[in-house]
Amino acid sequence: MDAVDLARWQFGITTVYHYFFVPITIGLSLLVAIMQTRWMQTRDPQWLRLTTFFGKLFTINFALGLVTGIVQEFQFGMNWSDYSRFVGDIFGAPLAIEALLAFFLESTFLGLWLFGWGRIPEKLHAACIWLVHIGTVLSAFFILAANSFMQNPVGYAINQQTGRAELTDFVAVLTNPVQLVTFPHVVSAAWMTGGAFVLAFSLWHLWRDRTPAADRPMYRKGAKLGAWAVIVAAIVVMISGDVQGKVMTDVQPMKMAAAEGLYEDVPEGVGAPFSIITVGTLDGREEIWAVTVPKLLSYLATGSLEGAVEGIDHIQERYELTYAGSELTAAEDYRPVIPVTYWSFRLMMGLGFAGMAIALAVLWALRGRGDEHDETRLVGGRLWAWAGALVLFMPLLANSFGWIFTEMGRQPWLVMGLMTTQTGVSPGTTTAEVLTSLVVFTLLYGALAVVEVGLTLRYGRAGAEPVEADASYDPARRTDDDAFVFTY
Repeated sequence: MDAVDLARWQFGITTVYHYFFVPITIGLSLLVAIMQTRWMQTRDPQWLRLTTFFGKLFTINFALGLVTGIVQEFQFGMNWSDYSRFVGDIFGAPLAIEALLAFFLESTFLGLWLFGWGRIPEKLHAACIWLVHIGTVLSAFFILAANSFMQNPVGYAINQQTGRAELTDFVAVLTNPVQLVTFPHVVSAAWMTGGAFVLAFSLWHLWRDRTPAADRPMYRKGAKLGAWAVIVAAIVVMISGDVQGKVMTDVQPMKMAAAEGLYEDVPEGVGAPFSIITVGTLDGREEIWAVTVPKLLSYLATGSLEGAVEGIDHIQERYELTYAGSELTAAEDYRPVIPVTYWSFRLMMGLGFAGMAIALAVLWALRGRGDEHDETRLVGGRLWAWAGALVLFMPLLANSFGWIFTEMGRQPWLVMGLMTTQTGVSPGTTTAEVLTSLVVFTLLYGALAVVEVGLTLRYGRAGAEPVEADASYDPARRTDDDAFVFTY
């Protein structure tokens, strides 16, 4: 491996690792805000206990996401300085706003929420966690705006003297067609992941014998809330994903063709089949056999059952004629790694549908049971323990495979049509330097994974702490001698 390959591996490892925490924190911040709002509306202490329980788990994941996210931006200067020099004027603007506006919004109000129990009015305190969620969503918006430029560059001009891309229309960057469909797709996928997180821990406490009978109605509420979050968010994911596929066909036809393993053009009036499973050669360049759904790909790509869809081979020829003459855009092969692109796309969809199916099964199992009931176990016994374990990882891994598909399917481009990945790496970076940082980061992130899993399991197994039935965190009702009402 050369420095380019190692730099790509390092960015891939750190990005996938960091993104484990992003959808959890976006999704959990919304559900914790809903739980606290429900407590304020009903004064039901069960909602308060769920708020503090999942609030702790949210805080753990937020902290790990913060630490691992800092490394991402450093890599632009360490390993990808030519890329940063070329598009820094554009790429840096949304990232700067994300740090100065969105990140400080969520971190400031998270601090107020954590340490403000009993010190600020209840409504203001609840508003803090809602602002945390808004901050996480805004953070996602600006980061996705930067990434969408890499998928479909808009709002720029090339300065012929400096050889750099310069920002000419910031609004165009923020309203990039790719951005407008990617943002709701990613955020709804995060809500789905947060719902799965709540559902998983609630199911586990419902299933185990040691859970007190009095606590089971509370965890049933959590399971229902999590299941509904998964289902509603999954519907938004499917709708936005359908629109995203059509936009992707317009701006990145090679990615769509690679996602389906479609090598030959399908002309207008014929209808391209959707591949459920395709077996190809080891290099992924030729199809051996496939199981397909007739004409479905044409509908997904164009909105018509008989729409024309370009194949990999024709797009390769067209890109060679268009881009081979420039140093920044010339490449030996304009095809991504077909097997990775193909299977990451299917794993993303398959895991998402499986998570939605489990959520539907949970709602069916809990149908007609009011919170006043006190069943000792869910019907099905150990099956629900496995369901709880699996449902946590399905949307989480679907998010990761989605980003692997997005970034690997763009290759060999760093910025679509403007710069190949090969030309974006730092010229002075040696293989030994990148290998050293890769090993260090991998070991460090492995240690952080142990801490993350340990803390999550420790506080997750402990369950929701008891509170007084008439608990109130209004500072007007407290005296100077009262102990801290809530701590992490």
